[in-house]
Formats: sequence, structure tokens, C-alpha cells
Amino acid sequence: MPDPLSGLPLSSIRVFEAAARLRSFTRAAEELGMTQAAVSWQIKALESRLGLSLFRRLPREVQPTEPGERLSRAATEAMLVLRRALTDLTDSDQGVLSITSLATLASQWLAARLGGFQIANPGLAVRVDTTSTLTDLTRENVDIAIRSGSGTWPGLETAFLMPGVFAPLCTPGLCERLNLKVPGDLIAAPRIGEEKEWGAWFAAAGVEGVAHPAVRLQADFQALEVAAALGGQGVALASPILYAREIAAGMLVQPFSQLVELSRGYWICWPADRRRSPKIVRFREWLLQAAADDPAISRALSTLRS
Repeated sequence: MPDPLSGLPLSSIRVFEAAARLRSFTRAAEELGMTQAAVSWQIKALESRLGLSLFRRLPREVQPTEPGERLSRAATEAMLVLRRALTDLTDSDQGVLSITSLATLASQWLAARLGGFQIANPGLAVRVDTTSTLTDLTRENVDIAIRSGSGTWPGLETAFLMPGVFAPLCTPGLCERLNLKVPGDLIAAPRIGEEKEWGAWFAAAGVEGVAHPAVRLQADFQALEVAAALGGQGVALASPILYAREIAAGMLVQPFSQLVELSRGYWICWPADRRRSPKIVRFREWLLQAAADDPAISRALSTLRS
């Protein structure tokens, strides 16, 4: 069977992809630095070569036909792969590493460690974007994501970073005033966080009869809830991993060792087609080693296994 790509110039696919994506021969010509007539000629030549009509010509735009839509999706993905490959080849040791991360993890854990990576990689600048939404790494200009969840996302490869464990945290003074001796003492305590999550922790700690925990304060971000706890306003359900420095400094205490997993962990994610990008490989290996060297992560994993 003859190869359908044999003799087909890549330039025609490039022109077709732009025209289909922009729904206009004129806008495609402007993007590619060509004339509208040249774009039209390339499309006609491609249609003639394939023996198919790829566009419906309308007064103000063009619309891909059903075969055109199928070819458009494949062409867009192919051009994206080519652009990434060229970027990786020309920017393997220099440039910018773009990371997207959950805000609390970025500020409480990642930021304190990034200096070590930058010292080891002086030619690579690091840009960190914090967001609670899922950035599409297959289309956006982002190299690495740190996400919470199942560890399975379409088009991405992942590596487990740390468990998503939570425990009650409060100031030493509040802990003393509340006389927290057993987990059940928290039933009457001013609590910060989501009712559902507190219910999960009470169940894990074996405390019964707390169907509707009386939460006093709830915020959109873990960092805001812990800030309230640091102000003595209550007991927050937060990650002892991310707040290990505050615990070590005596600013917060963890009254009970019981942990609850409220997510399936934090994961490093990268586009599958960029797994060999040198800057992604370097950062991934460094980040996994940083997690392996973190005693708070080791303690949490040991507690979960016991």
C-alpha cells in the first residue's frame, strides 16, 4: 500500500493547519507571512493530492469538512509535537523552566528548595505559576505541573511526589488552653476547614458521633486556614509535611499523630512527548530527590504504613 505522505510537502500541512485553526485563508496568510492567494493555492494542491474537499468556502470564513476536521486535529497535534521537539533541541541547556503548582505547596515546600536547583543549574531560569485549576500542559507553554489527585491525566506522564495527608494543627497556646489529650477533645474545639474533611479525620481517629462537625472558619486555600490557626483562631486541618518548618519552630503543634489522606497524593506531571527534554529531566530528578530527602515526608509515609 503506498504511503499517503509520500511526495506531500510539509509546507502544505502547515498551511492547512493554520487555515483550519483560524477558519480563514486570509488570517492564515497573515500568520504565516504569505499571500492569501498562496494559501489558497496550497490548499487546492493538497485537496487535489488527497482527492478530498477539505473546506467549505463561505462568504466570510472557511469551515473544514468532516475529512478536514479529522485532518485538522491530527495536523495541529503534529505541529505541536514538532514545535516542542525543536524547542527542546535549541533550548536544552538554557532558557526558562515553567512550573505550575498548587499555591500552598509552592509557597510552603517548593519555594524553600528551589534555590538549590537554581544553584546547580545557573543557566536555567525558573518561573512558577500558582493556580488551583488544571493547566493543559499539552497546549500551554508549561513544562512541569505539580498536581493533587489520582496521578492519571490524559497526555501526561507522572511521578509520585508526596502523600496528601492532613492532621490537626494549632498554636501551642491554644493546645494548652483546650487541654487536648485525646482526639475526642477536638469535638468541642473551634475548628478551621471543611466539615467533610474533619469528619474524615474524626472517623480515621476512631471518634464516633461527629456527623456534623462544628467548623468555625473555612477558606479557599489551605494557607489561609493555617494563617488563621497561627493567629490562634482555631485548630486547622492541614498538611504536617507542608508546615513542617512551623512545627519545628514551635509555631504550630500537631496534638495527635493520626493522619488522614484527603487526596491520592501530589504528583509531578510532564507531557508524555517531552519526557526526554533535558530541563524537564533535570528538574524531575532533582524534585524527586528533594522529596526523598524530606524527613517530614518519610515520617508521613511511615505513619501510613504502620
